[in-house]
Formats: sequence, C-alpha cells, structure tokens
Amino acid sequence: MYTMMYMSVISIRIDEEVKKILKESGVDINREVKHFLENLAWKIEVKRRIERLNILLKDIPPAKEGFSTFSVKEDRESN
Repeated sequence: MYTMMYMSVISIRIDEEVKKILKESGVDINREVKHFLENLAWKIEVKRRIERLNILLKDIPPAKEGFSTFSVKEDRESN
C-alpha cells in the first residue's frame, strides 16, 4: 500500500557570514536543519508520552517490599 507523506516548507533567515562558513565547510544546511528539527520533534513526542504514562501510573501503588524476590522464587519452584 502506498501512503503519501505530506511535507511542509520552512524558511529561515541566517547571517550571511554564517551561511558562507557553512557552505565553505561543505555543510548541507537543509539536511542539517531538517535533521535537527526531526530530532527535536522526536524528543518532544517522547516527553509527552512519558508525561502521559506518569499520569496513568500515579494512582498505581508501588509493589510491596520483597515482591520481586518472592515472584522469582515462586517461578523457579514451579518448574
């Protein structure tokens, strides 16, 4: 199945000297800006998901002390 990805155009202005230095150094400005913004969006989305998980988990009480040890022993003995 073919899915169409919609793209948006973003235009920025930077100092001419900055652009010159980047171009002379062989930096692909478009690729770098796109990569930076994609990473930023990913980090924001991860933060949002963690916040939603924290909201879901806030009312769940922690396990009783020793529960993990008891569960492991119980699993080992059942085999």
